[in-house]
Formats: sequence, C-alpha cells, structure tokens
Amino acid sequence: MYFSTHFFAISHHNFYLSFINTNVYSFPLFQDFILEHYSEDGENYEEAIAEFMETRMAMRTPTRDVAGIGLLMRYYNQLYFIERRFFPPERSLGIYFEWYDSLTGVPSCQRTVAFEKASVLFNAGALYTQVAAKQDRQSPKGLDQAVDSFLRSAGTFRYIHESFTNAPSMDLGPDMLDMLVQLMLAQARECLFEKLELQSRDARDAEVSLDLAQEAAQVSAVYADVHAMISREPVRDYVPESWIALVLVKREHYLALAHRHCAAALLDHPISEFRAETRAALERIQANDSKTQIDYTVPRTENDRQLLGRSHLREALVLHEESQRLQRMCRELKGKQSLTRALRAAQDATLEIYGRSGDEDDLRELLDSPSIVATSKFQLSLTHPDFGQHNVDDLFKSLGPVAIFSAKRHWTAPRLIQLQRGPGGEGFGFSVRGDSPVIIAAVDHNSLADLGGMKEGDFIVSIADKDVKWAAHDQVVRLIKQCGDSISLKLVTPMDRNYLKKPAKTSSGHNHRDKGSVSASSSSGVSSGQPSPAGSVTTAHVAKRLPWNPFKKSQGGGSDRGGGAGSGRDSRDLTFDNVILR
Repeated sequence: MYFSTHFFAISHHNFYLSFINTNVYSFPLFQDFILEHYSEDGENYEEAIAEFMETRMAMRTPTRDVAGIGLLMRYYNQLYFIERRFFPPERSLGIYFEWYDSLTGVPSCQRTVAFEKASVLFNAGALYTQVAAKQDRQSPKGLDQAVDSFLRSAGTFRYIHESFTNAPSMDLGPDMLDMLVQLMLAQARECLFEKLELQSRDARDAEVSLDLAQEAAQVSAVYADVHAMISREPVRDYVPESWIALVLVKREHYLALAHRHCAAALLDHPISEFRAETRAALERIQANDSKTQIDYTVPRTENDRQLLGRSHLREALVLHEESQRLQRMCRELKGKQSLTRALRAAQDATLEIYGRSGDEDDLRELLDSPSIVATSKFQLSLTHPDFGQHNVDDLFKSLGPVAIFSAKRHWTAPRLIQLQRGPGGEGFGFSVRGDSPVIIAAVDHNSLADLGGMKEGDFIVSIADKDVKWAAHDQVVRLIKQCGDSISLKLVTPMDRNYLKKPAKTSSGHNHRDKGSVSASSSSGVSSGQPSPAGSVTTAHVAKRLPWNPFKKSQGGGSDRGGGAGSGRDSRDLTFDNVILR
C-alpha cells in the first residue's frame, strides 16, 4: 500500500524595500545619481527605472512554480547591474533594503545589495521546496521532479552559505543554512526511497526487499543527522517545534520500514529460495551490536528464518508505535490527519506481514533483532543556481559598458572637442585604440587635437551627437572618416590612471593584445561573490598599432609614416584595431 508523509516546505523570507524617503522618491534618487555621477539627464531613464521597480514589485508575490523561481532569478541577475551602476563603495545612495526573517518575523534593514541578493535567493530556495512538496508522489515522474526540486533548494541554500557573510537575520545564518541543506537532502533521499517502493510494489523478491531495507535505514540515519543539527543552539531556538517533532517522527518511521522490509525478505521466502546473493545481502545489511540480539544474521534452518524475521517484525511494530506517539506529543502534528493516516497505513502493512507469517506466538518472547546497516546505492549532488538560464538585459545599458561606466569609477564631465582641418590638409594629430569605449591612444604635441584640449586616455563617448560608448573600434573610425575636415567629439577623462597605460611591447616589437587595452567586462567584484551573468558583457581587445595614416593625404602615391607604396594598404580597410588620426 502506498503512503506518504509530510514534507518540509520553507516559508518565504518576507521583505519590504525601504528608502530614506517613501517609495515615491525612488525615481529622484536614481535620476539624481545619473545626473551627478554619469552627467546624463536622469529623466531619459524614467522607463528603465520604472521597469526595475515593477520587476521588484512582481517579485514580492511570485507564483509557487517554476515561473515564480524564474522571476526571482531574473531579478537577482538584474541586481548585478543595479549594484554596479548605482551603489558606490565609498558612500550610500540612500536606499535601504528591509526584510522580515521567515522564522521570527523580526525585520532587518541593510544598505547593501548583497543583503537583497541573499534574501532573493532564500526565497528561490523556499519556492523550490514548495514546488517539490506539491508534486504527485504516486508517480515516478512526480517523485523525480520532487527530488530535482529538493536538490535545487539545497544547492541554493548552500550557495547563500558560501557566498554571503555577516547575515543580519537568523534564517540567513550559517548554522540555519547548514541545517536547511541537510534537511533538503534528507527529503530528496526520502523521495528516492518512495520511488523504489512504488516501482517494486507489484513484484518484490528477497533481494529487492533487502535493498529497500537498506535505503529506508539510510533515510532514517539522515533524519537522525538533521535532528542533531536542528537541536543545536542557536537553531533550536528559532525553528518551529513541529519541525523538530516531524524530524523525529520520520527518523522512527523509516527505521520501522527498514525492519519491516527485512522481515518481509525473511518471512515471505523460504530458505530454499535464498540465493548466494540473498545470503550475502543479509550478512551485509545486519549488524550484531548487542548481547540481547539474535546471534546470527543468515538463518541456517526454517526455524532460524522464522525467528529472525519475526524479531525484525517486532522491532518494526515498536518503532511504528513510537513514531505515532511522537506525533501525538506535538500539538501541531497531532491535528495533521494525512500524517496520521500515513503512519497508521505503514503500521497496518507491517501487521499484514505478521498475519501472513502463520505463527501467533507472543512477539515479546523474541530476542532483539540485529540492527539494519544504513547505506545507499544513490549519490546525491547539490544543484547550485544556474544564473545563465535567466539572462537579462541591462536596463541602463545606454550609460555605457558596466565595467567602465559604473558607480565605483570616476571621470570628468563630458566636454565637447571640435576640430577643423585647414586647407593645407594637415592631420588632426591623435590616434585611437580599443573599443567599447574607444580610447585616445596618443596626442601629438601642438597638433589640432592637442590645442583643442584632447588628452591621452580620454574616452570617446559621442561623435557628432551619436553615442559611441558601446561602438566597436571600426565603427568609430568609420564615423570619424565620415566627418571629413570637421570633427565634433564628446570626451571624458577617467580619473583612474590605469586606463591610460599604453599597450606593452614584446621583445619582437609587437603589442600584447591584453596589455594596455580596455576591457568591457570584468568579474562582479561584489561582496556577495556572485559571478557575472553569462552573456551580459563582452571583452574588447587591442591589436598591434599600424604605422600608417589613412586620414592624411598621400604624397607620391605612398602612405604617410612609413606606409610606402609597397605596403599594399588601402585606406578603406577598417579591419585594424589601432588607428592614427594625425
């Protein structure tokens, strides 16, 4: 007969976003920072800010399914960009994140996005438990889905434990997270055992029964470990008493099932049917560790088989009674009728085997049965969050590549540089390198660029009112060529001098592609340790600098600065990375 006990489904980590002012002032806070830090009109980003706030509001009440988990993960990935864009490390923007502990209801208020991230992930882990608990456990497919959800929940809680520190609330503390991980693993193993029972319900030989006995003993042992963790300080003071009671109920219940399946293997099959594998399994899964136990694990006669089987049967009935007593002792579990029915059904199945044994002797006269050794054939692996499955677009992408145009970087306000080439055809006097954004690589002394205020290391952010912060190198070169003799550039000067380093030379005279280049991607560097979302950023490289000038008129059919007629270069070729605009 199939039965099921209750699962632990974790409650949400309730939350509320709190600003120094009210939520109405969220727009001005973001807009003011955009104006102050990025020197752009914050009103141009009203739609992006509104979309972010709407996503957060929707995230407060996710659906209890995979779609709800996806919403939480997408919001989590969006926080990667929000933290980089709007949360400078040296000061507070004035935004506070307030969450309510899922166990105590006590609010915690923090200024760090890491707290927001951890709380969102906690809710994702909690949703996985709710998805697992509502699966159809009377079908192998439903049990497989439950196992998968429990392993994902365990992996999420483990990720929080490994990636976030100094938790301000108890449910995010390391001891609590450790317990939750083990609890989810125990429930995943419980589902695996139920699947084995379900699949072998119609045809079960002695070896299968002994395998079930061993797996049930493993489930009981895992719940015993969970009970040890949940009973420790400070975890015990915060978890509901019903949790502790249910863990104990499951520990006794599954140990009863272990003894019942071992008894079934012995009582339902005569010795003549015992194969060598059966005898080896009986010897492997039973352990004599008490003077009051039967002193053999493999029966030699039919009488030995009956005595050994009935001793396991008696132990199973004792454990069934204990599990039901523990349920009655807990006020909350006592009222769970489905749990009561499941425990009674398990006891009835054991009594049915007792009735089939054909011997009505008093079980109290039997010696204790050998203990069941807890082992499993199944290795469980945690499933950590896969952020790459929930890619998001940077809502504030137009501010520029996040690795450069972030809250922790500083640069001057944009300034307009206008260069007009005279009739003599002289060059502009500057060269560029890299892309996203393109950088001024060098400025000739007393050139038009130098006199116009251009500096080595400046970022080109627009050309003739066209934003080029995300433009590739060849796109910028093409736009500059299209300007002809008059160029209008908007530049910013970074205050981080590392950007001004020139590409390093190798012994052969070639530039390293990585040295001196500007990267449009980087690791997150946030306190949470979260990796950058997959596919969210790209990396720019700098190739070797070419010694020719496509913008200065050729004399005598050759290119300027060593690019003679024999060079074979065509000024229309825009595949190079460094361009000299002299």
